Amino acid sequence: MSYGMSAALQAAVFGALSEDAAINAQSGGAVHDALPPGPMPPLYVVLGPERVRDASDKTHAGAVHDFSVTVVSQGAGFGAAKALAAAVSDRLSDADLALSRGRLVALRFLRARAGRRDGAREIELWFRALVDAETP
Repeated sequence: MSYGMSAALQAAVFGALSEDAAINAQSGGAVHDALPPGPMPPLYVVLGPERVRDASDKTHAGAVHDFSVTVVSQGAGFGAAKALAAAVSDRLSDADLALSRGRLVALRFLRARAGRRDGAREIELWFRALVDAETP
């Protein structure tokens, strides 16, 4: 197993989300891989935690990365957050992202959780990426 492709996967996911026209239009370009200091915009996307496990076999070194992307809204109701979460899910589900190290074999939506925290609405989306250390 290798954790070596984690940074490449994160960069590819961040790039895909931050360059997507629908996500930018809805979030005002507020896509973050770490929250910046200061006041946050009323609607934004932030990359979250990941869990990684070995997916190697006799011929390839690989890993399964389960990672989250969270949509946060300060607005009333979940409407805007759900629309943005749908755009995030649409962009990442079955996406063919190029990695700077290794190869993305598959990227699938796993689950979501919507809730309230500190007065904000949050939708946490989980995705599963299968990466292979070998490049094609």
